[in-house]
Formats: sequence, C-alpha cells, structure tokens
Amino acid sequence: MFRDDGPGVGKALLMSAIKHFLDLDIIETADLRQMIDLGLGFKNGTGEVAPLAGKTLAMIFEKPSTRTRVSFEVGMKQLGGQTIVLNHDDMQIGRGETIADTARVLSRYVDAIMMRTNDPDKMEELAQHASVPVINALTDRSHPCQLMADVMTFEEHRGAIEGRKVVWVGDGNNMAVTWLHAATKFNFELCLSCPADLSIPREEIERALAAGTKVVETTDPVQAVAGADCVVTDTWVSMGDQPGERRHRLLEPYRVDEALMAKADSNAIFMHCLPAHRGEEVTSAVLEGSQSVVWDEAENRLHAQKGVLVWCLG
Repeated sequence: MFRDDGPGVGKALLMSAIKHFLDLDIIETADLRQMIDLGLGFKNGTGEVAPLAGKTLAMIFEKPSTRTRVSFEVGMKQLGGQTIVLNHDDMQIGRGETIADTARVLSRYVDAIMMRTNDPDKMEELAQHASVPVINALTDRSHPCQLMADVMTFEEHRGAIEGRKVVWVGDGNNMAVTWLHAATKFNFELCLSCPADLSIPREEIERALAAGTKVVETTDPVQAVAGADCVVTDTWVSMGDQPGERRHRLLEPYRVDEALMAKADSNAIFMHCLPAHRGEEVTSAVLEGSQSVVWDEAENRLHAQKGVLVWCLG
C-alpha cells in the first residue's frame, strides 16, 4: 500500500511498485525476454485467456498513428480489456493543463496509460506522476514497442539474435537509437551507417559503448552490410523533421536497393518499421522481395505489445 512518509519517500515507494515501459535501456533483459515470451504465447494460442479482463488502457496521441493505435486497441481487447483514445486536441493538455495533473487524474480512472508524443520529457513526467503503468508508444528519442516486435520477428525467422550482426542504414533517428538500446540488452552487434550530419547523438553511442555494446560506425553502407544478418532502415523524414533537398541529398547513397542487399549475408532479412516511402529509403523490389519480413514485423506489434501490457498489468 502507498504511504507518504515524507518528501520523496512516498513517491519512491509508489514508483518502485509500478512497472512502466519507457525505454529498453532502463529495463532488465530478463523482463524484456519475459514480455517477448508472453507475446509469443498469445500469438501461438498458449497464453492465458483474457488476463486483462476489467482493465482499461488510456491511449494519448500527440502524433498520428496507424500501427500503434490499431495494435494497442486490438491487443487490449483480445486480452479482455478495453481502451479509451485521447487525442491532444480533445484533452485539457491542449488548453494548458500540465502533464503531471493529467497523470494524476487519469490514474484515478484507468489501469494503464499509453502515450505517443514528440517530447521524451513529457513521457518521463507522465510516469513520474502516474500511479499506474505508463507505456512509451513513441517519442522523438525512442520507439521501444517497435523494437520488441523487431526482436520477436528476427528470432522467428533467424533464431537467437544474440551474437548476430544487425545493420542500420540511413537517418540516425529515434528508431536507430532504440536499435542501439536493443543491442545493449540483447547482446548483438549493431553497425550504424548514417551520414555524418545525421548520425545518432554522441551521448547515446558513448553510453552503449560504456555498457559493453558492440557498436561499429561507418558512413559507407556497402561496407556496413557485409556479412549482415539483418538490414534495417526507416523513412528519411521522420515526424517532426523538416523535409528538404539537403536531407534527401545526404541520404540518397543510403537507399536500400537490391544491389545493397546483395552485399549482405545470403540469408539476411530486411526490416522497416513502416510506413515506407518506396523509392526513397527502400525500393519496392526490396520491400516486396523474399528477404523482406516487414509484414510479419508489423503483425508482431500486436503480439509483442500484448506481452508488454500483461507484464505491466499482470
């Protein structure tokens, strides 16, 4: 039971009892593995029936969504629970109410809060003041729900990801950062091939290296994909970025086409979190080709997030 024994003490006791899903780099590997195993159980039909019956998930969207909204709504309902969708303009946040006050109020109504926002500080503030689990459904820093689906998908197709080589090609965006977090937690090599001006923030690299993560950086995508078990890319213009000729010019050499995939291992798979801009970061031939697992990857958002939900609320 929550007690307020003094400044900071009550909050610490409360927070310690809540299972937030905020970023992969602050969650134990064993817990991440448990979530994936739970998700696989729900996918193959061996999971518990309706484990979240009577539970409600509030979903806050400050950014547009297809896969995140549908997969969380369907997943929660398949687990026996229900959802409430809250768009930014529909809430008092859009009229000046603080994130902290919103967290306190929603915690009195629902059993968990999922948020998709631009600012990672908003996510942290929400979790700090909520008395129910908070799930990061994307920020400009990271997208941990997607990576849970990605690891699940890789291992379904190619076995254990530990010790394998994954290559990120293109913009050093929030997805690239989350792949870096995953490399630390799941112990695989990550090769980052980004333009120098669009690379991952240096502090993220340094933190991963300090944790013993095997990280390789190169601006040459051909060199990067040699021997790769998995090649990953994302859109050249993420939500919040400003499109422009310079950005496209920098990223042109990083387009994943058939010639680049041919430089990877013959059994390499191609991944993309979608939506894809065909002809920009990836060609249609690769996206629709035999090495692409993007549709399985999209489906596994549903199953992986069911694992996350049950871990948070179970």
